[in-house]
Amino acid sequence: MESNSSIFVAGGRGMVGSAIVRALAAQGFGNVVAPARSEFDLMDQAGVAAWFQAHRPEYVFLAAAKVGGIHANDTYPADFLHDNLVIEANVIHSAWKNGAKKLCFLGSSCIYPKHAPQPMNEDHLLTGPLEPTNEWYAIAKIAGIKMCQAYRRQHGFDAISLMPTNLYGPGDNYHPENSHVLPALIRRFHEAREEGRANVVIWGTGMPRREFLHVDDLADACVFLMRRYSGEQFVNVGVGKDISILELAQLVADVVGYEGGILTDPDKPDGTPRKLLDVSRLEALGWRASIGLEEGIRGAYQWFLDNRETARV
Repeated sequence: MESNSSIFVAGGRGMVGSAIVRALAAQGFGNVVAPARSEFDLMDQAGVAAWFQAHRPEYVFLAAAKVGGIHANDTYPADFLHDNLVIEANVIHSAWKNGAKKLCFLGSSCIYPKHAPQPMNEDHLLTGPLEPTNEWYAIAKIAGIKMCQAYRRQHGFDAISLMPTNLYGPGDNYHPENSHVLPALIRRFHEAREEGRANVVIWGTGMPRREFLHVDDLADACVFLMRRYSGEQFVNVGVGKDISILELAQLVADVVGYEGGILTDPDKPDGTPRKLLDVSRLEALGWRASIGLEEGIRGAYQWFLDNRETARV
């Protein structure tokens, strides 16, 4: 991938896609297109085929997806399965058919079994049942991995897949019902501090452990691997460290300046007990995350404060 290569970032206006666009610009790539959803509907098969035929990008980052937290996944299973399958099929097929040199597909750590050994390495895929609350999204992402592998085997298409852990950072979704855990906590503690609430209640027992990767670290890893890795095996992208949800809540409370109590609600679902990625394959390739969790949360909170009028809140 050269500085003048034509690059398409699918989903380039979302949190992950916009971070990839920033990373590419910072590294001197000037020929990058990232059309908004209003300009280019990735679920329109004929439209995607026509766009690729007209523009013929050399490199494609597939960061577009329908995403959400436990509540959204559990409430809209058909949407999460259908929409993600359609986007993947349209983009991967059209990229190959129109001569793209390489494609980078972004999946999710939820592809792993609910009770996978910890930390989860790439060989644990399809070794057990999925977490029921997000299996529809997970199945779609597994299909994307397999599509990349199939096009590589049958057509020699250089399609790689990366599996990031839980993401956060600029451009995140802070909606009260369909956001992920970290932005949900930022919003909840911010509002509790503003309203002077004595306590904040968090979903579940607080015991599940999660790993969090700043989206700018992910974007850096995407560009790094697009330039240096070509293989059928997908690659985990994470930090290799996790934290309990209760510990995370306390950290967010500290960053936000909330001094009240934190209560758990064991009647609400916990989701997967633990999700920690084995990132030894990625580290062996020469890449490590560089943004610490507290530093990243402080930046995310500042972005939330600066963008409350326009962010998805």
